[in-house]
Amino acid sequence: MSSEEDWEELLKDHPVFSFPKSVSGPSGRGEESLNLSLSSLPDFVNLDPVDDKPTPSGRRQAIAIKDADLIVAVGSEIRIASLGDAKGARGGSQKSYKTLHTPNIQFEIHQIALNPNGKLLAVAGAFQVAVVVLPRTGFNKLVTATVDCKSIQIGQYYHAADTSAPIAKIDWHPWGQGGSTLLVMTIDGKLREYDMSVDADEPQQTLSFVPEKKKSSFDAEDAAEREVASFSFGKGKADWGPLTVYAVMRSGDVYAICPYMPKNASVPSTYVHALECYVSAKQEYLLSSSHGDLAGADGLTTLYDYQRKYVNALLKQLPPGTAWPATARLVPMHPPATVKNTPARQGPFLLQPSPRSLSGSEGGDATDIVYLSFGDDAAEESDGETERLGLVLVTFQDGKVDLYLDVEKVEARWETKQQKSGGLPMLATYESIDLGIICTLKGATTSQQGKSLLDLVQGNHPVFLKDPIHEDTIYIYHAFGVHVLQLEPLLKGLAVALRNANDDSASSSSTLEATLTKVAQTDVQPILLTFSVEQQSSSPVVGVAVPNDVYLTYSIFILTSAMRMSVFPLNLRSESPYLVEQDPSPAQPTQSTSKSVGVPAPPLPEPQTSLPKKRQLAIPEGPPAYVSLLEEEPFKVPSAIARISGLPGNPRLSLPNNPNVTKGEFMLTPDTLRYLGSVVEHFSAQIHDVQLAQRSAETRASLQEEEFKRQREKFGEILETARGLNTKGQAQIQRVARIQEAQRALFARLDRTLQGLMAKASPELSENETKWFEELRRMKEEVVGAGKYDDRSLVARAKLLRREVDRLLPHMKEMKEKEEARRKSLAESREALGLSQAFELGKRSTEERTRISLMEAEILRLANILDVTLGRPPAVQAPNGEAKDK
Repeated sequence: MSSEEDWEELLKDHPVFSFPKSVSGPSGRGEESLNLSLSSLPDFVNLDPVDDKPTPSGRRQAIAIKDADLIVAVGSEIRIASLGDAKGARGGSQKSYKTLHTPNIQFEIHQIALNPNGKLLAVAGAFQVAVVVLPRTGFNKLVTATVDCKSIQIGQYYHAADTSAPIAKIDWHPWGQGGSTLLVMTIDGKLREYDMSVDADEPQQTLSFVPEKKKSSFDAEDAAEREVASFSFGKGKADWGPLTVYAVMRSGDVYAICPYMPKNASVPSTYVHALECYVSAKQEYLLSSSHGDLAGADGLTTLYDYQRKYVNALLKQLPPGTAWPATARLVPMHPPATVKNTPARQGPFLLQPSPRSLSGSEGGDATDIVYLSFGDDAAEESDGETERLGLVLVTFQDGKVDLYLDVEKVEARWETKQQKSGGLPMLATYESIDLGIICTLKGATTSQQGKSLLDLVQGNHPVFLKDPIHEDTIYIYHAFGVHVLQLEPLLKGLAVALRNANDDSASSSSTLEATLTKVAQTDVQPILLTFSVEQQSSSPVVGVAVPNDVYLTYSIFILTSAMRMSVFPLNLRSESPYLVEQDPSPAQPTQSTSKSVGVPAPPLPEPQTSLPKKRQLAIPEGPPAYVSLLEEEPFKVPSAIARISGLPGNPRLSLPNNPNVTKGEFMLTPDTLRYLGSVVEHFSAQIHDVQLAQRSAETRASLQEEEFKRQREKFGEILETARGLNTKGQAQIQRVARIQEAQRALFARLDRTLQGLMAKASPELSENETKWFEELRRMKEEVVGAGKYDDRSLVARAKLLRREVDRLLPHMKEMKEKEEARRKSLAESREALGLSQAFELGKRSTEERTRISLMEAEILRLANILDVTLGRPPAVQAPNGEAKDK
């Protein structure tokens, strides 16, 4: 299916999106209770551990996609439907779903999270957590409407008591062994790790992002500074990023804890080697730069020693034969116990400069955080300046999204009494994005009760969702709709800034600062709006999912609290490094706080050929032989009609369905007129842009048609010229053939003339030539011999010498072995020898030396007789142990 209407038609009346009994039943509160309005605002803000209402308050994620199966959490039920079966079903009666029978789940489900291998599903309410084992493939063929599944209650002592802290977020660790490591963050700052394969009741590890209050001290901190809103895992390839956990407080403060590794982890072997190189480079740099400041380097030396111990403990867990570089493979590991100290909480991060506040907003609590790291294999092999670039995004209730650059990488630190805490870590504030929520609410008048609609911001809880295919695409869903953030323009600009700073190292700081002022902004686009100006209420988005399956189209599924599903098809983009392209058109304005400025691309490299310069044809001077009507740069589709991501240019409306409002007659109010006026103005501007784009496209098409005609005419002329050259070429070929025949005849005549001249000039051998041939004959007799049995030839004497050497060589080898054995025994018993024994050994050694001298003399005599030159005789060991030449 390639069109969004197909998915909309299939999922429109699907029974999997029916309301639970707590809403649609006889005692239910009705569909309007799920809408965010001033009357239902207290249900969105207040959490009751005894009565957990179906109101979509706090963080919500109610849908997930496993392969081709859609999982939906409705109330306390978990429903699962096959999208493949829904594609084949024609009528609504043929569409069905299965309900997972999970008796342990008796709470309203707010969040669901699928583990990495797709076998476990973590579900969380406002206070409780459970894990469900999903059924195998083929569950849809069962006759029964329910499927029995095993469900496990997680940490009942910590998350099921009346005094339990509310749950902020649940997530699976990507490096958990077997995908069984579940992390649960509560608002009191406790991050608990549960391993489903070990124990579901007691956490394996617990990290604390909020220090305990001292009873005897006065604490002036705000309550929002001690409540965690969300957490995110760090990323990286050759640093401490993958072992870092970031957390954001409701006040917007960002903290980090490093290192953190699951109790049972599966770590890529290449990462351990890269981390070891990273720590070694840090230590070497410290040693080379700390000669002048020894006092300031003591703290870093202790820190790097701790890091070295930690990395060495990881290296010892690698299996034998895991060398670097090698193919990456997952290796089971456990957190090292060599460092007994607890990992330190780092923060709060200094935000430089301070993020801007939205105009007309009194501020709001932070709701979510996400860490992004950009760079791929292609970028690393080429000029990938962004391969280590980290971005931190934090979203707030009023629709503000702060984007920070992670310029100072977090390193592993531990709590130590001797080491004093240094400066706070820093995040560079790049931009503050406005999603337009405040403007939308301010555009509407106050309610009938006289309250401002800006109070609805208190019930808003924006949540990030990363695109599983494109890392530079982030979705934000909240109580008023869904927005998409395209970070590609930002990354291209940062790539140019870093490249220019690296090229101009002398003035890198000024160049980088000047380039960063021209970097484009993040592209912000709304794709779904759920706020109704007429009803003064909104249908919050409770779930967003993007499938990553080859059997499903690349789309985004959005579910609202009214159980309406909206599907938008997306376009796949080629995975390429962030190379900047020159864009002559001005950048499109976005809904952020500053203007986007285009960055020119660097000059393209000159084309290279394999031919040497001498063989390359020189370009003739003067005007070109042919001038095209088209521009040198390729035609770019105008932004008004270009849909690179596949999302529509205008956001779709999914308004709440309130029968009390819609059943009456339509009331024309000032708000309605203002809304219609703004919509008409917006559509008029878009129509004007589309008309301009159409004219541009038509002009380009007419130019291409005219250019096509000119090229056809020019090619016709070239073809006629080629035919004329072909006719002339036949005559030239015949002429060349005649010239070759005449040349061969001339060569034969020249050869005969030369032979005749040589015969006339010197009919007999000269005197020098005769002497030379006689000398060659004499040398041959001396070397080879006059006859077959001539024993005076050099060949015969060399053979005789070879036979004599072969005869003496075994005897000499035997004598050498005896001498080595004698020296070995002498060395072993040197201390036990007496004077008489030493004298006897010396006498025998003298006799052997005499025999060797006689043998050398005999060999030299034979060499003189055979007229053979021998080399220098081998050295003889002197009595004092030094070499002595005989």
